Amino acid sequence: MTETLKSLCALNGVSGDEDAVRDYIRAQAEPYADAIRTDVLGNLIVLKRGRKAAGNRLLLCAHMDEVGVIVTRATDEGFLKFDFVGGVDRRVAIGKPVRLGPDQVPGVIGLKAVHLVSREEEKKVPKTDALYLDIGAADKEEALAKVPLGTYGTFVGDPEAFGEGLFKSKAIDDRVGCAVMLELLKEELPLDVTFAFTAQEEVGTRGAFGAAFSVTPEIALVLETTTAADLPEIEGARRVCAPGKGPVISYMDGGTIYDRELFETLRRLAEERDIPWQTKEYIAGGNDARTIQRTKAGVRVAALSAAVRYLHAPASVGSLRDFEHMLELTRAFLEDQAGRLS
Repeated sequence: MTETLKSLCALNGVSGDEDAVRDYIRAQAEPYADAIRTDVLGNLIVLKRGRKAAGNRLLLCAHMDEVGVIVTRATDEGFLKFDFVGGVDRRVAIGKPVRLGPDQVPGVIGLKAVHLVSREEEKKVPKTDALYLDIGAADKEEALAKVPLGTYGTFVGDPEAFGEGLFKSKAIDDRVGCAVMLELLKEELPLDVTFAFTAQEEVGTRGAFGAAFSVTPEIALVLETTTAADLPEIEGARRVCAPGKGPVISYMDGGTIYDRELFETLRRLAEERDIPWQTKEYIAGGNDARTIQRTKAGVRVAALSAAVRYLHAPASVGSLRDFEHMLELTRAFLEDQAGRLS
């Protein structure tokens, strides 16, 4: 699965511009799919039949998109102004390299020179409108010829294993969920499963609504990442969770109160199979589950996440063992659901 994850993370797919990621996933999934389609929102929806017929009972969901930037205007001097797509901490963006558009035009996020910053400005995080993209253009005309308005940009963060079983890359959120689902698609499944690779999660879980509305599942398991804050100066519940301690089984976050029976099922399965697991110690964040849960007459939802440091940054960090355990626990969940069918 690690090689699949590397391939996925190397692709660029800012919210609303997921084509490259979707094309890769479709090519990987098509040989194993019984039905496959792309809807009008850009979600890729794949049906794979298993040993037991289950109709649309079970949906697995992971989002394809990542955070990034979008170009909004150009200055006379040839610099590009932009806005962020998705929730990006401006503190981690300053001075970072980006790639812009299909031609992968290199740029860097710039800021006023430090010797021009006032004492008051030194105390504050710069606002987005104080930042710019430098692509080396001589003037406005050259800048717009290379990078038209509305062009998407992604952070540069090469995927690689490092340290003691850790993995670093941009877009681990949520290419790890996509990688888990691709691995499952290659296997014989115990029951029919619909896989939704969703679009535009980072800008308000938009794709998931259309996917869930068309599939109309009874149960959905969202495969995600979640914020880890296991740093030296962070104490107690504010650490949330930590890479290396197993997948995170959520009972509640900032957008969803999860189905209690499904939470207990995941917890039981993890303990029965000696799969390490943890839960959030701080209620925050959200994912596609919040939208899926509220679709039509309602959907029972659960979430299984990988704890990741520096989420939405050019370089996020997670545990390869957690990713494998996430796959193992999802596989166990499918078997459990098949056992409940008559």
